[in-house]
Amino acid sequence: MDFDNIDFENRIVDPEQLPDEYTEGENPLRPKNLDDYIGQDKVKENLRIYIQAAIQRHETLDHVLLYGPPGLGKTTLANIIANEMGVNIRITSGPAIEKPGDLASILTNLNDGDVLFIDEIHRLNRQVEEILYSSMEDFAIDIITGKGQMATSYHLPLPKFTLVGATTRAGQISAPLRDRFGVVLRLELYTPEELGKIVTRSAGILDIPIDYDGALEIASRSRGTPRIANRLLKRVRDFAQVMSDGIVTCATAQTALERMEIDELGLDANDRRMIEAMVKFYNGGPVGIETLAATIGEEAVTIEDVCEPYLMQIGFLNRTPRGRCVTESACQHLGLPFPMGNNGMKSLI
Repeated sequence: MDFDNIDFENRIVDPEQLPDEYTEGENPLRPKNLDDYIGQDKVKENLRIYIQAAIQRHETLDHVLLYGPPGLGKTTLANIIANEMGVNIRITSGPAIEKPGDLASILTNLNDGDVLFIDEIHRLNRQVEEILYSSMEDFAIDIITGKGQMATSYHLPLPKFTLVGATTRAGQISAPLRDRFGVVLRLELYTPEELGKIVTRSAGILDIPIDYDGALEIASRSRGTPRIANRLLKRVRDFAQVMSDGIVTCATAQTALERMEIDELGLDANDRRMIEAMVKFYNGGPVGIETLAATIGEEAVTIEDVCEPYLMQIGFLNRTPRGRCVTESACQHLGLPFPMGNNGMKSLI
């Protein structure tokens, strides 16, 4: 088995990787209002109530925290909130705000009622985060200039705004910041049926002829993530254009996805190689993350953030105090013999 050719950086099923349209300006596939937003019904209906109530009271919407796996529509929901409230949105990210002055510049340029969207808010600098506390509660910031006896404090009132924070790691947000959000919403993975509707909608926007079975085939291999579904749709379109007169049918989708080595559960070649390495070299586990990373020639953090989450969600991988273990379901799916000497898994049964 050749582990030297594993490419984790450009995986088509990586939900962290942004599709082409995200780097070309406004995303044409992104819905503009709640009526066009597919899935996340509980989140959507609650959010609709909060927005309508705020509009009726002529107030700004309370601060909103959106969390969940990447690629599920947190940025889209932030834009929808701004559109539904009829205000502007300012988009930034936690790592981009390096100093308190950067945050002060952003806040003082907001208009009354505007939405400030901070992606990956758990990565905010601690000093910046402390400035954000008073901004969220009192709509004001205190800035100190100079040092020692020459230090001067300035109290700057801010327009009332709505902060929408998004994170894939809610547990890493400090309690003081998390407690200042009045609305906390978790986004869940999508069902194949919901993703099928998203694929059909995206195909209509991109003018791609597609039938129901073709859309469902793409959806079922998209790891429950709209971002991956839209990316796969674009690649399947390429195969359909050459192989089936541009029409995405179930057969065309199956052929295209098999050529891309994405199986019926959404696993790609890298997922399978990792599981096979655990079975072949470590009897299915338990194996430490650093040892596994060295075996397949990849950084441990990449395995933790890119590979493991989905494999654990579908029950193909387990974490134990002694390391990672593959499950019997994973072996059955890949046609591998389940290692009976897997002590880590036996201790879980």
